[in-house]
Amino acid sequence: MARRKIGSRIVTANVQEKNAIEVRGLSKSFRLPTEKAWGLKQAIFNRLRGVKGYRDQKVLTGINFNVKRGEFLGIVGRNGSGKSTLLKILSGIYYPEKGTVTVNGNLVPFIELGVGFNPELTGRQNVYLNGALLGFSNKEMDAMYEDIWKFAELEQFQDQKLKNYSSGMQVRLAFSIAIRAKGDILVLDEVLAVGDAAFQQKCNDYFASLKGNQTVILVTHSMENVRKFCDRAIMIESGKIVCEGEPEKVAKEYLKLFE
Repeated sequence: MARRKIGSRIVTANVQEKNAIEVRGLSKSFRLPTEKAWGLKQAIFNRLRGVKGYRDQKVLTGINFNVKRGEFLGIVGRNGSGKSTLLKILSGIYYPEKGTVTVNGNLVPFIELGVGFNPELTGRQNVYLNGALLGFSNKEMDAMYEDIWKFAELEQFQDQKLKNYSSGMQVRLAFSIAIRAKGDILVLDEVLAVGDAAFQQKCNDYFASLKGNQTVILVTHSMENVRKFCDRAIMIESGKIVCEGEPEKVAKEYLKLFE
């Protein structure tokens, strides 16, 4: 079994483990500036006065949970609760201050769709560029090229510059490329909300096909999607897990926050 430790994030190639992800004692905070220091003189003056010029904002505190192989896990919480930070730690974008994350297998994050797109290039060129960023060869992209455009329903725009696409068209193209990435674990941040109603239904159908066949972590504000797709859910509030269990139970607790 190959095993790599990246910061406090442990990545293995063992896809036979019962748990796809194990999170233990995870904590994360960010340093926020409170007073600007205009130059070295002001910084020294602030230091002599005992002014830090920043405050630490705790985002996650003592998070513990497992994701079983083949499980569809929902993560819910209000804006600012820490759920997106958690996803970025799972994806290796952020490192935790304390605790460990063990990932058994290849994890593919769908967090920032369209990262790496160049507005001055055509749709065709951006497909190959984005595919390269996902690790595909030109030959592999050739094989899936037509399916990408067919799924996005944008065949007639292949040779237009991306800057002439609407934001919805760009997201549809990015999503169509992203789902070609093959991984043991998929991490999704509200990507079920992309495009118009018809395209959202297509996305829903795709994720329904993953249920029971793929390990998926979905961060969402949609309790409908939690109930529809998830085997289990957890709710984060103020950086802590406050509810965990059956999707219906967690959905009800989440909705109580807004009563």
